[in-house]
Amino acid sequence: MKLTVLGSCGAWPEPGRACSGFLLEHEGFQLVVDLGFGVASRLFEHCPAEALDAVVITHEHPDHCVDLNAVLRARYYAEAPRIPLFCTPGVVQRLSAVEPRPPLAASFDIVDLPGSHEVGPFRLTGVLLPHHVPNAGVRLTTKDATVAYTGDTGPDPALAELGRAADLFIVEATLTTPQDGPRTLMTAREAGRWGARAGAKRLMLSHFWPGSDRAQAVRDAATEFPGAVICAEEGASVAFPAAHQGRETHP
Repeated sequence: MKLTVLGSCGAWPEPGRACSGFLLEHEGFQLVVDLGFGVASRLFEHCPAEALDAVVITHEHPDHCVDLNAVLRARYYAEAPRIPLFCTPGVVQRLSAVEPRPPLAASFDIVDLPGSHEVGPFRLTGVLLPHHVPNAGVRLTTKDATVAYTGDTGPDPALAELGRAADLFIVEATLTTPQDGPRTLMTAREAGRWGARAGAKRLMLSHFWPGSDRAQAVRDAATEFPGAVICAEEGASVAFPAAHQGRETHP
């Protein structure tokens, strides 16, 4: 299994980067998780739209879903067969308002998240997490490895189960200081804390606010997380199973 980072920014993309997006490949099956601003063109460098086997979208905010419209158009006009689209209901409503023709249902079999589903070689489990809109963290498991991804979330006990013993836990690290009031996003230090509580083997920080000091975020997470801390970087890939599980940090 291999994961490739397509985008790592939250809100809007920094120059040369993209918003949230990840490509997961296993046994020839290609699944993309989140399609924020700028992700589609990076996805197509690795996988043509018509070669995709499934799409997962954690929630309806544009920095996680807007480039689904590009994938829809590319598949629709290539007359590619329908594939599963796992998403929260708001995603369909949001993108249908942006562009109703062609409809998402023309190219996708739409399946609501959260829930538990078989998709190709993966077992997909969605977990509802606190955010401004319904957000489903996802856990993708094969017989060999598990990748878990929070989407956008505030601190919540469900994170420990979502990332439980995962080979890679991708956790949002938007903030530099915790929010006042209801929590809908996290800091890198909190990401490290929840990665540790989950017992994950490796932690990847993502969804950085544009202009954030990523090296400092990694250092902050490493104060809480005892294993390897990785900073999501566009084009970087992680293979499973890992040859090395010792302590390492990447700015």
